Amino acid sequence: MARTTYKVLKGRGFTFWSIMTLHALVILIGLGATYYMEHNGHIVTGMNNRIVWGMPHVFAIFLIIAASGALNVASISSVFNKLAYKSFARLSGLLALALLVGGLAVLVLDLGRPDRLIVAMTKYNFKSIFAWNIYLYIGFMVIVAGYLFVQMSRGTEHLTKPMGIVAFAWRLILTTGTGSIFGFLVARDFYDTAIMAPLFIATSFLFGLAFTILVLSFTCFTIRNQLMTREVMQKFRDLLIIFIVVVLYFTAVHHLNNIYITQHHGVEKFLLLDSPVYSTLFWGGQIILGSILPLLILTNKSLGSNRSAMTLASIMILIGGLAQIYVIVIGGQAYPLEIFPGWDEISSSYGDGQIANYMPSLPEILLGVTGISLAMFITGFVLTILPFLPEPISDE
Repeated sequence: MARTTYKVLKGRGFTFWSIMTLHALVILIGLGATYYMEHNGHIVTGMNNRIVWGMPHVFAIFLIIAASGALNVASISSVFNKLAYKSFARLSGLLALALLVGGLAVLVLDLGRPDRLIVAMTKYNFKSIFAWNIYLYIGFMVIVAGYLFVQMSRGTEHLTKPMGIVAFAWRLILTTGTGSIFGFLVARDFYDTAIMAPLFIATSFLFGLAFTILVLSFTCFTIRNQLMTREVMQKFRDLLIIFIVVVLYFTAVHHLNNIYITQHHGVEKFLLLDSPVYSTLFWGGQIILGSILPLLILTNKSLGSNRSAMTLASIMILIGGLAQIYVIVIGGQAYPLEIFPGWDEISSSYGDGQIANYMPSLPEILLGVTGISLAMFITGFVLTILPFLPEPISDE
């Protein structure tokens, strides 16, 4: 097989700099929104004493999950020795780091007191999954940086597969830790299940690949060149179909598990049928827009391997993914806690036994979108200064 030649992003024109400027503007607006919330307190957000994880957490978790999955292309090439993906291994690692930085930036800025991160990094309570995740996130960044180093340095090619195996194992552990944040919360009926870990791993594969396809499509459009051959687009298409089906499978298992448990009938009825917000987001956002429509596009013979159609399907998948994380994070909190199972409770003025209301404020949404813009800005900037893109390769 011919050796892949890498280059920096050239041919940057008006479109590229316009989008980079737009991302920079969004980042500045997001910093302004952060200052507004920091100065006035979380009273200006839609969060309250019952919905403590708001829209920024939805975006942060979404980006962190996608970061793990974005490394999938590199893992397939080095760990499983699939050479068709090798040309995009560097870009895969870069995108994984950028998405994780974007997600963690939103998470830190949503703390209300970002300086308290120092306490979280120096005082550990290992009975808390959050303490574990600090090690997982930092370890992921170090391992992926080392993975990229051995790929890009001369004389270290023999270390690519061992580092790829370590990175592959670590990202599975990282996503398991993120899913376990919810799986270990026994007080919430919708969270209390071990299926959360494999569900988050499956969603990470799907979201990460969708982001990878979007970045590659944008790059092809910017440089007016074809980086993805027909073979690669076909493989990406097949992977997207598989990942969509796997996510639907684990989602079905999650809900069927809750339906089987009598104690969880209330939260399932609330999320799937009774709530005008969460039921609409689940069925209309995740299932129809994020799963069924992309499957119809990708399985169509005339559209499946078309770059524009794959780009559209990836956008739908990511929008559906945001809806999915919103239902899990916000919907799971909105349903009331059952403090004394099996007993009738007397409602107090605090709102015991009532559905919590939450309406995300504009600053929250701006902060969340800032994480995506930060990840894309980092990716675009690094592509202009370091050789991460492969030279166009013909199908032959």
